[in-house]
Amino acid sequence: MISLSPLTVMESLKKTRPRPVLFCVFVLCIQLQLGLTGDCPADGRTWVPFGDRCYHFVHGEEDKAKIYSLESAKTLCQGFELLSVQSAEENDFIISYSPDVWKGVVNVWLGMYYDTNSEDMKWFGDSPVQFTNWVDSTSPSDLVPMDTCVALNSKTGKWENVSCLDEVENGVICETNQKAEEAKPKPSPLLSALVILSVVAIVGVSAVIWFLHQKHSLGSTIVTAFEYHPPFRVLDTDQSCLVEAEETDSVP
Repeated sequence: MISLSPLTVMESLKKTRPRPVLFCVFVLCIQLQLGLTGDCPADGRTWVPFGDRCYHFVHGEEDKAKIYSLESAKTLCQGFELLSVQSAEENDFIISYSPDVWKGVVNVWLGMYYDTNSEDMKWFGDSPVQFTNWVDSTSPSDLVPMDTCVALNSKTGKWENVSCLDEVENGVICETNQKAEEAKPKPSPLLSALVILSVVAIVGVSAVIWFLHQKHSLGSTIVTAFEYHPPFRVLDTDQSCLVEAEETDSVP
């Protein structure tokens, strides 16, 4: 009779259990559900994300820009920055989105001022102006430097000098940095379906590999785990043989 040692079989099964694969599946699910995402202010206003920044286009009545001075424009942003354009891509974004806010062409205030110390234009916050898109290379102006501000044409994207004191029909765009936060899991039917299909596929393939491995390796493992026990009736047969031999010897 052949019997199997349970301890040996359990040890062999533990060796072939696909724990690393299941761990990888778990990590994959976490990476699909969690991540880092940009966060715009949740203050009841409409913020449009672009790159690592958020933009609020101040709407006028009937989609038309109102008359705002630079100071009133800064007040509308309520602690946020006026628009500062740092690249051609950002400049193009303002041009492409402005028609969705205002009808016709408007000049958008730029958060720029003339610094008397450096005798150059700077962004609010004292950051240097590295990207420019002036109407022409010289940008002539008869304005007093300290009275010089800059506006962006919503159609051409070109910049021009304007008076900081004049109240003109200008658009206002507020701007702020996105805050990088850990995103909470958001229910998404498509994402959930992809996660489920991925898990099922990986677990299915892992199960097949585990079964083939078990079938191949347990053959030798299980054989070594077998213990041979002689049949119980062998003892009776030996005893009967001894009795017959004794009877034969006793016959004269």
